[in-house]
Amino acid sequence: MNSRNTTAGDPALGHRLRVLRERAGLSQRTLARKVGVPNSTISLIESGKTNPSVGALRKILDGIPVSLSEFFAFEPAPERQIFYAAEELVEIGQGKLSLRQIGTTPFGRAMMLLRETYAPGADTGRVMYRHEGEEGGIVISGRIEVTVGEERKILGPGDAYYFDSRQPHRFRQVGPEPCVLFSACTPPSF
Repeated sequence: MNSRNTTAGDPALGHRLRVLRERAGLSQRTLARKVGVPNSTISLIESGKTNPSVGALRKILDGIPVSLSEFFAFEPAPERQIFYAAEELVEIGQGKLSLRQIGTTPFGRAMMLLRETYAPGADTGRVMYRHEGEEGGIVISGRIEVTVGEERKILGPGDAYYFDSRQPHRFRQVGPEPCVLFSACTPPSF
């Protein structure tokens, strides 16, 4: 049975399968043996690294047993992840600005955490942002010009900022190397 797809898997589908399998009291190995697939197939689906074909999914669900309609109607409670590998950070930036968010969505959380990378020449734009909340960050490497209201400062490694986000603000990379910073915003703004 070929359950692999050329695209990345769907984490929500994998989470749903894992919750239903665990509710049935089955280990990955037991379910795989029961339906005649390698347990690595179950593992890859549950980790969101591959999507099964409809036929493969139906065969796996028969081992729980759950119908396709019951499977897709089931809404498990959102998974609360505590630790994140570097490759699990979700890219929400574009162009010369990389914004790697901790977690798949900031909504439902009180704080948004980002690893920001500003390529040479990156700028959040001439029109300054403003939104509800507060934000702060620490520069890890490179240099960034931060403007908040009428105040402007160039920050380097180890320097930090913290301000009321209702004030107009802008970030502009300066210098020959990319600027990397870690930031937090509450409440999540995008």
